[in-house]
Amino acid sequence: MVFLQLFFAFLQIGAFSFGGGYAAMPLIKAQVIDTYSWMTITDFTDLVTIAEMTPGPIAINAATFVGNQVAGIPGAAVATFGVILPSCILVTELAFLYSRYRSLSLMQGILRSLRPAVVALIFAAGLSILIPTIFTDGLIRFSFDNINFFHILCFIGALIALRMYKVGPIKVMIGCGIAELLFTALL
Repeated sequence: MVFLQLFFAFLQIGAFSFGGGYAAMPLIKAQVIDTYSWMTITDFTDLVTIAEMTPGPIAINAATFVGNQVAGIPGAAVATFGVILPSCILVTELAFLYSRYRSLSLMQGILRSLRPAVVALIFAAGLSILIPTIFTDGLIRFSFDNINFFHILCFIGALIALRMYKVGPIKVMIGCGIAELLFTALL
């Protein structure tokens, strides 16, 4: 039963996650936390970190990680197959249709209309990662004991390094990881 749940949960994610891995994060969160309770919000934040740091598409990495946590290696295989199957079918069909009808204005209009939805999904994914990182209990509650000021400083420092000084994202991630290790060791 758990294999069917994994397959259909990630089949839905694969079918409706237009815009890449970050756009899929709200859908993954809804399935693994809200629908099936396979993870807590803290586990999900760890999942996002691991999925971003490992090579490959984020949604596939997340599916593999969740499947492995829920049902071991067979679960990882089932979840991964579930998340990639819709893309394989859809890309094959779209490639055929696009090559045949690419000059139609209707096709261009459809593609343009998907852009705002993708931006909204990416923004929602960013918030779902940022909120449990800044607020220790995962809820937006402004109290001194609920705010992780060190993570806020790391976030601001990472933004400055990325945007103003054009430091590469890998160097920023390594720097933030080292900062966290040093901060934890000093406490």
